[in-house]
Amino acid sequence: MNKDDRPRYVISIAAEILSTRTYTLRYYEKVGVIKPYRSPGNIRLYSDDDIALLHRVMTLMEDLGVNLAGVEVIMRMSKRLAELKQANEELKSELERYRRA
Repeated sequence: MNKDDRPRYVISIAAEILSTRTYTLRYYEKVGVIKPYRSPGNIRLYSDDDIALLHRVMTLMEDLGVNLAGVEVIMRMSKRLAELKQANEELKSELERYRRA
């Protein structure tokens, strides 16, 4: 677990950071946009990574007018693109090792 994915903010603080309401964050969780960590007492805890993701979602919706279904498609495509970039880098490294051998 790196520094940015450690759960640290309760929902009220996350909402304050994002300048939104707690019910908005609960709604995003309900529809599957975000899945915050749950403490043993069932308290939602958000990480810095969660905050960054929510900020991107809110920017797409509020600033660009993308609806929630569109946001989900964009986020899924972004994740897939990142995975493909990582696989490409790994293949490049492997090819470079092969060339040196």
